[in-house]
Amino acid sequence: MAKRVGSGSHTYELDPTWGRLPDGWEYRDVVGVRVGRDGRVYAFNRGTHPMVVFDRSGSIVATWGNGIFGNPHGLAMGPDGTLYCVDTGDHTVRAFTPEGILKWTIGTPGIASDTGWTGSYDTLGGGPPFNRPTNLAVGAQGDLYVSDGYGNCRVHRFSADGVLKLSWGSAGRGAGQFRLPHGACGEPDGSVLIGDRANFRVQRFTADGQYQNEWADVQMPDDIFRDEGGTYYVAELGKDGARAGDLGSRVTVRDRSGRILASWGDAGDPAEPGNICAAHGICTDNDGNVYVGEVTQAARIGAGLVPAGTHIFQKFVRV
Repeated sequence: MAKRVGSGSHTYELDPTWGRLPDGWEYRDVVGVRVGRDGRVYAFNRGTHPMVVFDRSGSIVATWGNGIFGNPHGLAMGPDGTLYCVDTGDHTVRAFTPEGILKWTIGTPGIASDTGWTGSYDTLGGGPPFNRPTNLAVGAQGDLYVSDGYGNCRVHRFSADGVLKLSWGSAGRGAGQFRLPHGACGEPDGSVLIGDRANFRVQRFTADGQYQNEWADVQMPDDIFRDEGGTYYVAELGKDGARAGDLGSRVTVRDRSGRILASWGDAGDPAEPGNICAAHGICTDNDGNVYVGEVTQAARIGAGLVPAGTHIFQKFVRV
């Protein structure tokens, strides 16, 4: 019997065979995942084939992106199917058609902005885009919100064609401040959610960057996804090196206030299929199935916390 996770109306069953790669291929890290209206699933990863595209059944129908990216990190999809690929190694955001044709690039490839980064989020001055950006959200009016990121402490708002409109944020632990903004989610009312990873919270802002409120009880949020019904799915990395029951990695399903409706992954052996080792990307499809991408090789396998071969891309079918 396949493993079941979640609870109540958010109960899922692991599909252990979905999305398998051909012999000799590897994902390395699946940093982001999104599903198009046609049901195709896009897995952005750090392997030889950075974008792997699957059909509904889990068969590969295309790959693209070879030789383009420095270090794939975040993935978002616009209403028209445009794919926004955030590259933390190259300090860029690139927009592609679903077929992998480059539309435009924001940022200067290979050159980080001057933010005063010296290795500490507590002393970071902050600056313009980009210094190791992490993710992107498409706003209600089509503007783009980029969380920036590993070497910065700000969110940048761009027009749909990549023109910078404004930036906000500073380093710190107070309202509206960040310690590693990592993950973004646009809302129909124009607000935007930002995963404030090292502060263990998700903050909500107006379209112009005014702090509104926040969710607590978040175990290092990496990615935030809102489905069309207004339910939120959060990939929570967990405290580095944590074991089960001690801020381990997990997936949470939440309402708009941040209340947890269901969760799974942070109990038991993180290497067991169906559990979560190091969640990084998350989304659902039109049937309510959940896809979770993980960064096990970089975050856990190399540290000897889980064995090589641990699951890094899982599909959970809603039951």
